[in-house]
Amino acid sequence: MNRSDVDPRSVAVIGMACRLPGAATPGQLWALLRDGVDATSETPPERYDVDALHSPGAGPGRIAARRGGYLDRVAEFDAEFFGMSATEATELDPQQRLLLMTAWDALEDAGQRPDRLAGSRSAVFVGNARADHLELSLRRGPESVTAAQLNNFRSLLSARLSHFLDLRGPSVVVDTACSSSLVAVHQAVQSLRAGESPLALAAGVNLALRPDEGLVLTHAGAMAGDGRTKFGDAGADGYSPSDAVAVVVLKRLTDALADGDRVRAVIRGSAIGNDGRTSDSVLNPSLQGQLDVLRWAYEDAGVDPADVDYVEAHGSGSPALDPLELSALGEVLGRGRPAHRPLLVGSVKTNVGHAEAAGGMAGLVKAVLCLEHGQIPASLNLDTPHPGVAWDSLPLEVPAKLRDLPDPGRPAVVGVGGQGSSALNAHVVLAQADAPAAAPAGETDATPYVLALSAHSPAALEALASAYAAYLRPGGEGASYALRDICYSAATRRQHHTHRVAVVGRTHEELADALTGVPALGGRPLSAVADRYLAGEEPDWEAVFGPPGRYVPLPAYPWQLRRYWPGEEHGDGHDEAGDLAAWVLREHARTGFDDASSLTDIGIDSLAKLRIVVELAKRCRQEVDPEEFGRLRTVGELRQWTRALEAAVR
Repeated sequence: MNRSDVDPRSVAVIGMACRLPGAATPGQLWALLRDGVDATSETPPERYDVDALHSPGAGPGRIAARRGGYLDRVAEFDAEFFGMSATEATELDPQQRLLLMTAWDALEDAGQRPDRLAGSRSAVFVGNARADHLELSLRRGPESVTAAQLNNFRSLLSARLSHFLDLRGPSVVVDTACSSSLVAVHQAVQSLRAGESPLALAAGVNLALRPDEGLVLTHAGAMAGDGRTKFGDAGADGYSPSDAVAVVVLKRLTDALADGDRVRAVIRGSAIGNDGRTSDSVLNPSLQGQLDVLRWAYEDAGVDPADVDYVEAHGSGSPALDPLELSALGEVLGRGRPAHRPLLVGSVKTNVGHAEAAGGMAGLVKAVLCLEHGQIPASLNLDTPHPGVAWDSLPLEVPAKLRDLPDPGRPAVVGVGGQGSSALNAHVVLAQADAPAAAPAGETDATPYVLALSAHSPAALEALASAYAAYLRPGGEGASYALRDICYSAATRRQHHTHRVAVVGRTHEELADALTGVPALGGRPLSAVADRYLAGEEPDWEAVFGPPGRYVPLPAYPWQLRRYWPGEEHGDGHDEAGDLAAWVLREHARTGFDDASSLTDIGIDSLAKLRIVVELAKRCRQEVDPEEFGRLRTVGELRQWTRALEAAVR
């Protein structure tokens, strides 16, 4: 495949990242799927008191299930990396915080340097239907309402990502209920095809922090009593709600090939459509609406529906929706299909639950992994096929164990479906990417290469160096890649931060040893390149490496996480209880500092100072002169001033 012989309308998936129940990365998700793991669990007590609300019945104020799919450590965040103080991080919706980190992970997976995207017309489309953090804040009463809650309006989910990365193309939050994130993908594809954006991030994010929707869905009979999604089963009784954050990085395929990007899968086409009045109510699913969107999607993709190998279904476990979805798939994708090759259909929701607005993105990530591994994992919780599906006449099969994708002598094709209670259906068509040309790592040319690594803090740099050492040693993922490609990718496909290390070596082992304290290989001119890099310069990597190397996957950025949650203290335990300066700096400084640091440089600007004055007045129970505080310029001056304030209080 090269730039001249591909469909110019095709879009490449060049990177992705996710945080799903039981899986913090796509690699962990594949292991979970391959092993048939049910990652749902009991509802954590910090979400809500499930003991007080649970009841098998559907009475008012009761919730049917005790379990769902939950992310661990949702309160944790690397605030300093994103230039936020502890106060800002605490007040910010954890959906935004997790989306920022996951988007960065996805860009690293794609080998796209954020500093080189800055100022471009790149786009962000985010599927989301919840603002639980904001709702919980507003419930605390009128006195708890502050201007800071403006930051948690749902429109800021995409806007904050665009602002942090300085992306100036479309930035849109999509809410079509459970089809939201696939609609976000569709909009990203349209933006790329139109030439509106050179690159797009499509995402889905969903964190269930309160029980309200579960109460409504229980009363409507839509929530599974055992907290498990039973797609296609006679006992399907509703869905299992879950958390999810997932991001894919998209580019026009022609551009991705020209830029030397790693193509993980190809989006051939997509379609969205509303049921209109083809059902008796806006909330009732429509067979006709699903048939229409399936036909439109495969027409847009230029793919014969009979050639589709697998469909990652919406698969919510709804006793009403499952039979309609399977019937629609059988009618459109079963027509003309050979009897010996039934359409394989499954649902990631049986493993991790239904992530509502982000559920389609979880399915898309699974579909890409299936194409990469050439396998289809089992769909769980199917014991007795639903009697509402004509299994005998429809060429459908729900895999009960790990299966190889069929090998029809062409790239495999999979579809990903989503339906929303908004009556908006979506379907995305993906195809297998061509395998990259092999570059054996076992053959060394004894040429030395420089490996340049960087991070936002010394602790993160130490963790990153350790990760690269493990990556390079025998058994590590990097041992299978050519050394030149690893060093080239690290130099040219990663953003470079303030804290740096650069080592030189002829082999994987030499570089790993150098990263862990063994003396590095010396000698000019590469040592001079390393010295310039350590001094903060950006060497001419093209001159260092010569012709472009192949981009290969590298260790991810090691986030330095701390817990930020309303009502909790955020100190590290080393500050004296009465040290007002330590408290102000801990809560409001966005970066590291010393006494000579300017307050403005560490993020304490005039607006922050006004807020701090109010907080100090409450803490000290006396008036604080805002003009006097406004004249402070450095951290040292702040310390002196707060000591005087503390003395006056005593």
